[in-house]
Amino acid sequence: MGVAMDINKAIRMAVDTGDVQFGSRKSSKAASAGKPKMIILSKNCPVKAKQEIERNAKLSGIPVLVYGGTSIELGSLCGKPFPVSSLSIIEPGNSTILGAAKGQ
Repeated sequence: MGVAMDINKAIRMAVDTGDVQFGSRKSSKAASAGKPKMIILSKNCPVKAKQEIERNAKLSGIPVLVYGGTSIELGSLCGKPFPVSSLSIIEPGNSTILGAAKGQ
C-alpha cells in the first residue's frame, strides 16, 4: 500500500509542478524524440498503443512505468475529467516520480 501511495503522490506532484503531456499519441511521439524522462501507462492502455510506446521508449532509453490503475483512475489522479491511458513526464518538477518508480 505504501508504494502505491508514493507513486500516486509522485504522479500528482509531477502533474502539478512539472511538465507532463497526456495521451498515447503524444507519448509515442515524445518517446521517439527522446524527450520524456519517463512514461507512465495505465494498466488498461490499448495494446497497440502500449506496444508502440514501449518500443519507442526502449529505443530512446526511457523508463516506462505501468500504473496499477485504469485510465479512468489515472485521469482522476491527474485531476483530469477524462481517462488518461498514457502520460509523459517531460520534467518531474518537485516530484520524486523518477526515484519512486525505480523502487518498484
